[in-house]
Amino acid sequence: MVDVLTSEVIRRPRADVAAYAADPDTAPEWYVNIRSAVWRTPKPLAVGSEVDFVAHFLGRELAYTYRVEEYVPGELLVMATAQGPFPMRTTYTWMDDDEGGTVMTLRNAGEPSGFAAVAAPFMSFMMRRANAKDLARLKEILEGKG
Repeated sequence: MVDVLTSEVIRRPRADVAAYAADPDTAPEWYVNIRSAVWRTPKPLAVGSEVDFVAHFLGRELAYTYRVEEYVPGELLVMATAQGPFPMRTTYTWMDDDEGGTVMTLRNAGEPSGFAAVAAPFMSFMMRRANAKDLARLKEILEGKG
């Protein structure tokens, strides 16, 4: 089992952080490993929406489709993919902090199979590192906007 939880305080209102982070079109801007995001279903984002992503992770190109399972704008986004050797569920949460900013939490959890199961501890480490970079980049982008 892989279960990686990362959070960051972003000095922007929750509505701004959530709107930007939940928009698949912005994912290549702040996710270090995501190269592209293409909608399979019509916009806007809603439960049942599907988005194709292409990412580069551990020296490999990965193509996968996320399906939105839960979405409460400004509070929660849960997406999951079932294909490939490493089905993954990604959860974003947004909460106000005491100083008018936002605590964003990013969680990736999955049950790898085959070789991916053997490499799960290493993959957890690499995902934790990538997630920290992603949230730091998101913070940099959003705090840079006036």
